[in-house]
Amino acid sequence: MAFADLLEQVGGVGRFQIINVILLSIPILLFANHNLLQNFTAAVPEHRCRPRPTDNVSASWVASWDPAKLVRAFAPLDGSQRPERCLRYTRAQWWLLEPNATAGNTTGMDTEPCEDGWTYDKSGFSSTIVTEWDLVCDQRTISQMGQSIYMVGVLVGAIVFGSLSDRFGRRTILIWSHLQMAITGTCAAFSPNFVWYCVFRFLTGMSISGIGLDSVSLIVEWIPTRVRAITGTLTGYFYTTGQLVLAGLAYAIRDWRWLQLIVSLPFFVFFLYSWWFPESARWLVLARKPEQAVRMLKKVARINGRQEEGEKLTTESLKFSMQKEVAASESTYTAADLLRTPAVRHISFCLSLAWFSTSFSYYGLAMDLQSFGVNIYLIQVIFGAVDIPAKFIATTAMCYIGRRITLATSLLIASLAILGNIFVPKDMQILRTSLAVLGKGCLASCFTCVFLFTMELYPTVIRQSGLGLASSMARVGGIVAPIVKMTGEYVSYLPLVIYGAAPLVSGLFSCFLPETMDQPLPDTIEEVEKRKTLHKVRSNKDAHESVDIPMFKNAC
Repeated sequence: MAFADLLEQVGGVGRFQIINVILLSIPILLFANHNLLQNFTAAVPEHRCRPRPTDNVSASWVASWDPAKLVRAFAPLDGSQRPERCLRYTRAQWWLLEPNATAGNTTGMDTEPCEDGWTYDKSGFSSTIVTEWDLVCDQRTISQMGQSIYMVGVLVGAIVFGSLSDRFGRRTILIWSHLQMAITGTCAAFSPNFVWYCVFRFLTGMSISGIGLDSVSLIVEWIPTRVRAITGTLTGYFYTTGQLVLAGLAYAIRDWRWLQLIVSLPFFVFFLYSWWFPESARWLVLARKPEQAVRMLKKVARINGRQEEGEKLTTESLKFSMQKEVAASESTYTAADLLRTPAVRHISFCLSLAWFSTSFSYYGLAMDLQSFGVNIYLIQVIFGAVDIPAKFIATTAMCYIGRRITLATSLLIASLAILGNIFVPKDMQILRTSLAVLGKGCLASCFTCVFLFTMELYPTVIRQSGLGLASSMARVGGIVAPIVKMTGEYVSYLPLVIYGAAPLVSGLFSCFLPETMDQPLPDTIEEVEKRKTLHKVRSNKDAHESVDIPMFKNAC
């Protein structure tokens, strides 16, 4: 396309592109810290009812008993012979501390809820939102509300900021999103109660979408076609590294307020340097701002050491080179254009399904680390580390096999890994964890592929709206995932069936998407429709040739 030629003229892959990608990717390093933060800030430590005040005895007498045994006098045992978390005896049963006392003798004793609060094991976490606001027992589902509200914020942000970016530009919305993230993330650390915590988490989720959408757009729209896959994957590795950083930070900082603050303050720095980024010249042309587009291209040429070539650019030459794109910019585009024409509608449906299922299954696994029965910090490191080979394999496959096959294969393997855990006994924790890690790795590969695939399939005039739709579907998946987990209370394996079925269905539909490997970015809807028409013509031609060739061989 014409813009690709202009990009090569001002340096292609030069100093500017390298600096641009690095600076835009650094904030992505902390994305995982916010997306997965509640694995640690909302962790549920071991807890039990506080004894009744009237049950207190002398400290010297209590000190003579092992605390693990002492609790038997206050709390009944559950089916696993562990103290109940949400019940206590109406009065202390001191006789249960006698050597000959047995659990069977406790039948019929009166119990009651934890009227005086809970005692928490603080060996793993000094403070979480669960321990601070007692979100346990009857209130245990409320803690997950914080994560769901956060994901709703990400969903709203994808819708709002996706449209605003197409209207006001990528750079402007990116700057605002960095500031919003810094302020609301910091405020969340000082939340006086759970309601305000949810409000600030919602606003933080919105800003995450704004940063993600516009960062990727500014990366892709300033990068030549030949290196898009590699650049997209390198950017994805920042998110992977962030998962490892989160495990280290959470291990070192056991207080949820300090952890929340530490992962939010860097965004003030990102806000300051984001003013340096040039606006997307491709967007400026289509927004009927050719003079600004020329200034941006000259700035890039100067940074890349191609100032002489940059000086040759003029508004007239730019308009001449991009006549078709400029003509297309005369039309006004809305989110409705994602469904108006057949080819774009087909793309929107298949991509929406892929984004939903990938995020749905991903968060179904990644936000339930405590259920694996393994050290939560270790499992976070393992879940993060698996992304390294997974994304490398995905990048290699995208470069040599194509985006479509890579996406479909990753989804299908993830589905099989998740469904396979249905048939593995619960006592085989290593095998169950290994299958979950495999599934999570494949889903990480899907994210790498589907993000780039989406950017390449949608034309420039509606690219941000398309990415906003896709990202919205991903957030819907993230919102629904915790709800599906609750179905396990009725049928233990039902969540795995649902988590595994979603990528299976979307993997099959992904096979019907057009391939974009080594293809230039489309700028208009007409280009996308034309590409589909040409594909049909070639397919029909190939079908006829496949019939004629065997006949020719037989004749020989």
